[in-house]
Amino acid sequence: MLLAVGLLALAHPAARAQDVYFSQPLANRQALNPAFAGLLDDYSATLSFRNQYPQLAGAFLTTQLAGELRLPTPGLHHAVGLRLNQDRAGEAGYTRFEAAAQYAYHTRLTKVLALSGGASVGYGRQRVGYDNFVFGDQIGADGSALGPSAESLAGLPPRNYLSLGLGAVLYAEEAWLSLSGQNLNQPDLGFATQATLPMRLNVSAGYKLFLQRPTIGRGTNDAREVSFSPVASYTHQGGSQRSEAGLYFIAQPITLGATYRNLNFDKKTGTQHVLATVVGVEFGSLRLGYSYDAGLSQLAKDLGGAHEISLSLRAFDKQENAYRRLRRKNYPLTPCPAF
Repeated sequence: MLLAVGLLALAHPAARAQDVYFSQPLANRQALNPAFAGLLDDYSATLSFRNQYPQLAGAFLTTQLAGELRLPTPGLHHAVGLRLNQDRAGEAGYTRFEAAAQYAYHTRLTKVLALSGGASVGYGRQRVGYDNFVFGDQIGADGSALGPSAESLAGLPPRNYLSLGLGAVLYAEEAWLSLSGQNLNQPDLGFATQATLPMRLNVSAGYKLFLQRPTIGRGTNDAREVSFSPVASYTHQGGSQRSEAGLYFIAQPITLGATYRNLNFDKKTGTQHVLATVVGVEFGSLRLGYSYDAGLSQLAKDLGGAHEISLSLRAFDKQENAYRRLRRKNYPLTPCPAF
């Protein structure tokens, strides 16, 4: 029932649809900013699953598959990416599918500073159905099911839309700054009130404090890293604002992280305070991450937390990259965590 009310709220004139928020934003970095394509790996494929508000009937489920490839062109300037995403709210018959193609261009600005600019073009399809609803005329006096309802179940027709995004990442070997804008054209989602998918603007940054640096290319072959990375992020979309501050600890192959999140909606909806914890591990070319969102405010506790899992298959030639960087034929390693 709560979920049905929440979906009906989407049709309110003041309401706006929202994109999914990931608790492992850097494992899902292509959803955060198209300019991240090709920055961490030569190529990678990442499968993510998020179960949000599991305490509600028909939780919000998100499945995403993303892939990236750094093109082997002179200068290694070009990278491409593809992102497939499906959101589903089970009992209400709500589904949204998106497919986005991405392109990123990498260039060195100085000896220590580099820039990546990216763009994305996406196709989306949204549908709200009533196939799983049970109406009063379908229930007999003794509680038995009576068959089809006399209610009109036509629902809203599926809506197809185009979404455009731009982004940039400025980075050195110890810090990064990401700026991105998604849904820049504010596509029409086809609700009765002609609700749109509002622009999502994000700025995020971080710094890496090395306790032990990888030493490949300096006469040794020790690729192990030990570091701390404080991170911060701010997102604005429609009637909501999301601010985050957190800390990652990396002792390869293990990554541990914790992020405090403040989600501020309009006055009628309230504010959520959430603590997200992240655990990640690397097995050669595989990365596996798990995160859990724990509610700190009463609203967040009532809605329930969120479970998120990411699995990545990646390829990155550390020795070749170190050789290229020593000859300044490549760019600084992006210092952001992989989760």
